[in-house]
Amino acid sequence: MASLAVGQASVPMVSHSSPRIAIIDIGSNSIRLVVYKGLTRTPAVLFNEKVMAGLGRGLAQGGKLSDESMDVAITALARFALLCQSMGVDSLRAVATAAVRAASNGRAFVARVLAETGIEVDIIDGETEARGAAMGVIAGIPDADGVVGDLGGGSLELVRIKMGQPHQRLSLPMGALTLDAIRKDNRRALANEIEQALEKLDWAEAGKGRPFYAVGGSWRALAQLHMHLTGWPLPVIHHHVLPADAPERLVRTLAHITVKSLKAVPAISSSRASQLPGAASMLKAVTRKLESSCIITSAYGLREGLLYQALSPAAQRQDPLLMGAREAAERSGRFSDGSDGDVGDALLRFTDPLFRDDGLAHRRIRHAACLLADTGWRAHPDMRAEHGMDTALHGTWVGIDAEGRAMLAAALWVVNGGSLPLDGTENETAILGQLAPRHLLDRARLWGLALRLGQRLGGGAAEPLQGAHLGSDGRALMLSLARESAPLYGEPVQRRHRALAQALGLEPQLRVLTPTEIQALAS
Repeated sequence: MASLAVGQASVPMVSHSSPRIAIIDIGSNSIRLVVYKGLTRTPAVLFNEKVMAGLGRGLAQGGKLSDESMDVAITALARFALLCQSMGVDSLRAVATAAVRAASNGRAFVARVLAETGIEVDIIDGETEARGAAMGVIAGIPDADGVVGDLGGGSLELVRIKMGQPHQRLSLPMGALTLDAIRKDNRRALANEIEQALEKLDWAEAGKGRPFYAVGGSWRALAQLHMHLTGWPLPVIHHHVLPADAPERLVRTLAHITVKSLKAVPAISSSRASQLPGAASMLKAVTRKLESSCIITSAYGLREGLLYQALSPAAQRQDPLLMGAREAAERSGRFSDGSDGDVGDALLRFTDPLFRDDGLAHRRIRHAACLLADTGWRAHPDMRAEHGMDTALHGTWVGIDAEGRAMLAAALWVVNGGSLPLDGTENETAILGQLAPRHLLDRARLWGLALRLGQRLGGGAAEPLQGAHLGSDGRALMLSLARESAPLYGEPVQRRHRALAQALGLEPQLRVLTPTEIQALAS
């Protein structure tokens, strides 16, 4: 396992073939423990728990962490230490950010944590925190090109990212707790305080016209509010896109809504509700200063950035969507071991000649569909289509937006026998039309039919597809098989061949060729 700069808790650590890695993030608002399975491109989350300790609140009165917040934090950390021991965690890193960094008694608090819980806490500087958040966004949205804003309880970190690397950065001592305190003290002063702070952003031109990637619990809560107000049908916060004018509308809405009403919004915790007006004002001001094209929320941040930085350069370059799909295939596929050259890759090669004009962005979504096509086989036959759609829409995928999820869902719905057409008239598929345009769903439907043919032809295995080729001459949909593979063309395969041909407006045609001729077609 690649090593992390780990502060070890005084609990016995064991060794697993897939290491269990724990990160404790001691923020100004909350303390969170996340336990990951394996140091991989898309590590599965085994456990995730948050405690709202509010360490940053005490800083407004004398620059010290309050006794009350420290007691809450110590109680939470003692629990986390025991949980890590019970879970057999191999590696633990605990980091503290703005509140502990700024507090005059921050180091005394860290010493107390070590003495009472056995957890060694690393107080990271603003540079490390900003880089971690930026790398977290890059890990979850590999093609990100814009400005990352990580709004914690005690600070705002702004980082320009492009081509997989962080560049200019700015740290402002204005987090969600600070903004809330200013607003409650003098509501009219909040905008002026924010504007004065943002005068230090002297590289705003570098982010002009590019997305703003919002990180942090308060900004994610704002995205949840936006989803609630607009009736957005997909409850996935990662890669949720807000238009550039959304912050201004959220500021106006929050000026006329009570905290009690906010608490009634699903996924917004009561502890966050009071902080949303200040967080919205900051989001409005910073995206206006940057002239951001849109706001994209990221579920990945500092913790994921720390893991990502511990990966080898080769692992960092892996596609997170395809790696996640490959791991799912290894866990759940009938004849899949997740390796390159597996049945998912065989299906990709089988369908490539028919969809040469997909482009790289759509081909990778089709590749994910190929990898996931057989993962629902344990579900009841009548529920496999729903299982496929749910997997695509609600899975913990990264590196894919809502439109991509809809295309993936449409393909998995069809390959698992979902009824056609995907025109939104069926209750099960109505959501797809709200996430992606009709022509893309029609394309994904064709993917599903092609995968359905390939699956039936090979019985779910990869080897039979090596002697097959699928193509079109504009009049016929030609399925070419090597002579020794010709018996595979049974009646169920013929039905699926006809269904795909009909959807394409072509005639189905079987050709029996020599292995050399099949190989020539493939090349």
